[in-house]
Amino acid sequence: MNHRERVETALNHEAPDRCPMQISFTPEFAGRLEKNMGISDRHMHNPHGGGNIYVLERELDEDMLLTSVGWANSYYQADHAYTDEWGINWDVKEYRTKFGKGNYTEIKSHPLANDAAVSSYIPPDPLRPELYLDAAQTLENYGRDYWIVGVTVTTIFETAWALRGLEQMMMDFVLDPDLAHAILDIPFRYHLQAAKKLVEMGVDMIWTGDDVGTQKSMLLSPDLWRKFLKPRMAVFMAELKKLNPSVKIAYHSDGVIDPIIPDLIDLGLDVLNPVQPACMDPAEMKKKYGKNLSFWGTLDEQHTLPFGTPHDVTEEVKKRIGTIGKNGGLILGPTHHVQLDTPLENFWAMVRAIRETKYV
Repeated sequence: MNHRERVETALNHEAPDRCPMQISFTPEFAGRLEKNMGISDRHMHNPHGGGNIYVLERELDEDMLLTSVGWANSYYQADHAYTDEWGINWDVKEYRTKFGKGNYTEIKSHPLANDAAVSSYIPPDPLRPELYLDAAQTLENYGRDYWIVGVTVTTIFETAWALRGLEQMMMDFVLDPDLAHAILDIPFRYHLQAAKKLVEMGVDMIWTGDDVGTQKSMLLSPDLWRKFLKPRMAVFMAELKKLNPSVKIAYHSDGVIDPIIPDLIDLGLDVLNPVQPACMDPAEMKKKYGKNLSFWGTLDEQHTLPFGTPHDVTEEVKKRIGTIGKNGGLILGPTHHVQLDTPLENFWAMVRAIRETKYV
């Protein structure tokens, strides 16, 4: 099987020749991996596309290539404070590990913190041709052999609170629902237009969603999610399926989101990502929802990859393939970008185990 066939088979709930794999990296880990593999290319790392020629992904024998349009591309734009095209101000925070130091980007201020700014705010244009150059190149160069994913994550809620401020956005849900709706519509309309364009170009899957879960429970109540986010996600998925009934849709949220998984299935969701094992049991997710959903992720980026042993990593891969991956329905990979604190021996144990573990 080639990469595209492998993913398609798994998403059809059949067992391919091996479990499909998708892995992305923080810039700092990508740099370590580049040196370890003896590869050098100026386009080495960009987890959201934008000129990435997928050197690491192809060398690792990954099966999915991701190309992104949307606010999520605002992360990692510089090694100093900057303002993105949405008017959101970012700061850069250094962190240190035994493998070196890295930087995270953190939001510093919000352009819609003042109520009066909402009505006059003009978002970026989602249909600028230059936004889709990477997608066009990726489809042209790799579309016959790889499963191509159009990424529009941070689709509604995350971009909205980045514009408004998380605390204020959460208060708006209760104190000023009309204003909350107006703010949510800004990223919703942007990412819907972007996703539709990517589907028209021929991507195999759209990856959408927002982080609405914490380690213990949902970040906002299921009722608030159903009131403010579900109707927009219903339109989002329906519009994409109308353009191409065969396009697959993946929904991302970290954390605990058990209460809304049936809602997502009702909307026509195909793939749930990342199934964070510190928060939800992947095997239990397969038992409850495996007839309706495929899964993408499931390998523990919080504990096993950074702090386990190569044996621990190998055993987790085998466990996932034997449970949530049984009879297909799984794209295996870490539940987040691989972080700088991950030992290379653990990383390679993961890759080897995915390549070599057989379905049973």
